[in-house]
Amino acid sequence: MTTRRATKKKEHPLSMRLPDADIAIIDRAAGMRGRSRTDFVREAAVRAAEDVLMESTLVRMSPSGFNAFMKALAEPATAVPEMVELLKRPAPWEASGSRK
Repeated sequence: MTTRRATKKKEHPLSMRLPDADIAIIDRAAGMRGRSRTDFVREAAVRAAEDVLMESTLVRMSPSGFNAFMKALAEPATAVPEMVELLKRPAPWEASGSRK
């Protein structure tokens, strides 16, 4: 006889009541991403939670690390040629053929 061990569920249910308009926009966006409603909402909620946590995360560094950081900030910026070229390009709505 084989005995089965009880395994703990690693997932926790989350239930929300949302108006039809909210469900419609979530379903539309999830469909555009090829995701299920659950996957889409879970990913959005986790991303929002990470953003909040990152806003309040304390960064610790040694005094010498802090001094090196401040020195790097005080130095003149170095242009990145690829970024300079990109920023010189007209925006798509400014492309040739548009009326001015």
